[in-house]
Order: sequence, then structure tokens, then C-alpha cells
Amino acid sequence: MPTLFRFVSIVPLWLAHLLGAAMGWVAWLCSPTYRRRFAINSAQAGYRFSQVRAAVGHAGRMVTELPRLWLKETPVNAMHGTEVVEQAWAKGKGILFLTPHLGCFELSVQGAAHRWSAQHGPITILYRPAKQAWLADMMLTARNRGGIQAVPTTLAGVRQMIKALRKGEAVGLLPDQVPPHGQGQWAPFFGKDAYTMTLAARLALQTGATVILVRCERLPAGRGYELFFEGLPAPLSGQLNDAVVQINQAMEHTIRQCPTQYLWGYGRYKQPRQEAPAPSQEGGAA
Repeated sequence: MPTLFRFVSIVPLWLAHLLGAAMGWVAWLCSPTYRRRFAINSAQAGYRFSQVRAAVGHAGRMVTELPRLWLKETPVNAMHGTEVVEQAWAKGKGILFLTPHLGCFELSVQGAAHRWSAQHGPITILYRPAKQAWLADMMLTARNRGGIQAVPTTLAGVRQMIKALRKGEAVGLLPDQVPPHGQGQWAPFFGKDAYTMTLAARLALQTGATVILVRCERLPAGRGYELFFEGLPAPLSGQLNDAVVQINQAMEHTIRQCPTQYLWGYGRYKQPRQEAPAPSQEGGAA
């Protein structure tokens, strides 16, 4: 497996994406559970399958581009909205980069680090090691590359993120991940309650960091990637519950910029173990 992983890292990007798209459709055809979740989640956001069917192939592209992202330098073709980031750096209170499971989200932090880390310090991200030893070693090396500091998904790791922001550095998170029991709250996501992490909102509120929305879109035919940055449409509320809802709304906005590259098959609405059901689900409601 390590040999195959390294081989895929050196094939041309257009070929990796071609193979990945095929893998994505094979996975979709072979898994009724995946098809059902994809259909339900995209319909919840108001999309017909015909509007987002390209996301099936993009899910596979995410897999086959990963070796290249971890083992090689992968530059982005262009960045848009960098002035928003420069304005945030000027405030001196750190930056909280937020991106959903959209496009090449692994490259979002790499691209930002390549552009700004030499001047403003590393971007800190959370890291959960893989169970396979070879993959865990490769992940650790890849995610601790120049300009990026990976910290464990523990209280100590969160403290390091707070410390980084208070030093005026940057932190990167995927706030549409389903958090563990006790680390989230129920909040609307495309009109349906989803168990949502409070960490992103807590980091921003505790440190005064500027929240920047970022997405990395794949270009057609393996031609590369483009990064987009933008600020929140409105200042973040000082109330935690409201701030969490705002961040979910911001993720919805970001996803709607490029819905054909979102992971609609991700279990965004799953029920964490030991967590009470969403208010809308209590009593057997849908």
C-alpha cells in the first residue's frame, strides 16, 4: 500500500483525477447507503441530483489527489480575495480559516501557509492519526510540512490553537465535521438540525480572531486549483449559540458557491453516541 500511495503521487494530476472520478462513480453505484445519503443531503439543501451529480466524481478525485498533496508540493493556480486576508493580518489578532468538506480542502491550508506563513507564522490544524502505522507516519509528515503545525485532537491541542491565535497566527478548521459527544450543539444546517462543533465559535470569541471563509476548487481536466477567501457577511455574535448558527450559515454560503464539489455523502446529520437527539427529532419526529 505505501508503494501504491507513492506511485499515485507522481502520476499526472489529470490522470489521477480521471481515475478518481471513475472510483467515485463505482463507490456510488456499489453502495445503496451512500447513494441514499447523497440524495437526502443534497435534497435537504434544495438541489436535484442532476444539479450536483458531478460531486460523485469529485468525491473520488479527493481520494486520488491525496498522495500528491501529502508527498509533493502542489501549488495553486490562483488566489482570489487575498486582500481580505491581508486586512485580517493587519488587525494582529490572528485568523481562523474555516472551510467545509468542499473541493480540495486539504490544499486550502497548504496554499494559505505557502502564501503567508513565512511572514506570520505557521497555520495550526487539528490532527487525528490513522490506525495504520505507515499511514499515520505519512500523515504526520505531510501535515507538519513547512508552514503548518498539526496538533492532536485533545484539550492540549485546543490550547495550542488558542495560544497560536493569541500570538497573531492562524488556525484552520473544518466546522462541518460532526464533533464528539459533549463538544457540540444542535444547530440548523440547510434547514435541518445537525450536531455542530462549538470549537470554531469558541476560538473566535475567546481570542478576537478574524474568521475567514476559504474554499479550494478543482479546475477542469486536472488543470489545478484555485483558492477563494472571503470574510463573514456579518460580525460574529458575542453569544456562543448564535455564533455557532452563524458559522453554519457561513458554511452553507460557501458550499453554494460550488455545490458540485461538496461531499454530499458525508454523514453530516448523524446522531453522536450518548448525545440527546435534536429537538426536531425528539418524540419520533423526522
